[in-house]
Amino acid sequence: MPAITESEDVTGTPALVAAAAELAAKARVPAGEWDADGKVPPDVLRGLAGTGLLAADLPAHYGGGDLTPRQLGEVAAHLGGVCSALRGLLTVQSMVAAALLRWGTREQRADWLPQLADGTLTAGFAATEDGAGSALGEVRTEIEESGDGATLTVTGRKKWITFGQSADVLLVLGRCAGRPTTVLVETDRPGVRREPVQGQLGMRAAGIAHVTLDAVRVPADHRVGPPGAGLSHIAATALDHGRYTVAWGCVGMAEACVADAAAHAATRVQGDTPLGSHQSVGALLARTAVRAAAARELAAAAGRARAGGPGHGITETIMAKYAAAAACAEAGSDAVQILGAAGCAPDSRVGRHYRDAKVMEIIEGAQEVAESHIAAQLLRRFGAVA
Repeated sequence: MPAITESEDVTGTPALVAAAAELAAKARVPAGEWDADGKVPPDVLRGLAGTGLLAADLPAHYGGGDLTPRQLGEVAAHLGGVCSALRGLLTVQSMVAAALLRWGTREQRADWLPQLADGTLTAGFAATEDGAGSALGEVRTEIEESGDGATLTVTGRKKWITFGQSADVLLVLGRCAGRPTTVLVETDRPGVRREPVQGQLGMRAAGIAHVTLDAVRVPADHRVGPPGAGLSHIAATALDHGRYTVAWGCVGMAEACVADAAAHAATRVQGDTPLGSHQSVGALLARTAVRAAAARELAAAAGRARAGGPGHGITETIMAKYAAAAACAEAGSDAVQILGAAGCAPDSRVGRHYRDAKVMEIIEGAQEVAESHIAAQLLRRFGAVA
């Protein structure tokens, strides 16, 4: 993996980035077992939380690591290169933390962010429902205010919640008096029921669950932002942050597939002919390597744009996620082709990445949604010039 350079305003390797690399190295072998078992062991999750990686870009005064966007990206790439589930936990934790940091009240930030930073609480982002995947404006979860304004009652069913099986708190997107609203719901409250999802195409170890909220009551101060801002502000901030870490996780996946495919091609001999000497194999390797490198450059560009502060780099992030998801899908497919039967084995890393890559083309915004956004930006830009 290319090193971060001084020109990118990073001095050396921050301790948290080094910790992510070390954790990834230890996870490389057991990650296949986690995928087969459909879960990451609780002690591994606790260990990840204890490293301070889960909300590493939070300001230090909230217990975070103050990582720059680029440094956070490198953390996601390290984790994504070995296990999409570990990267997925980083993603959802930092999504909720980012939304609270930008839109939470002073009291909410002081209460929730330190617990997210040190892993005392793990979080989930509960937005999607039947009929409300990419179209989150169609959510039907109801959030009702009590007559005295002291409590909120949340009723609905959320689907495909990453780490929904184990999250301690969910940031729930719903509707209050018809207006998009977000609210924090602890999962140990009466009325919360979880249905584990197993055997899905990818991210099998990510503790995915469907979550039913049956008249769950929470204090009114659990609402994040005013009614009406739940989708356009709070959820949008969470999703933007998620796309960024997903993009870098895809970079790590693509680079891992290139490395494994190249190592196999360099050492595998068919008769007296090294596999890598075949022109068609060399062409596959070259294409996947270039795509992975291009995805890394777009992710780095998004990181530089995001360094400008909240609201910066949104389009660059969408472009990076689009390119990186496509790159890891192509790299996974080509790597499996080069490895042959070895790539299809149950313990094959490229086999896992091949499956996970398709999920990456859907999660945090499908490729077609990204294309629409990118095209709209281009039309506005060049329409104004014309």
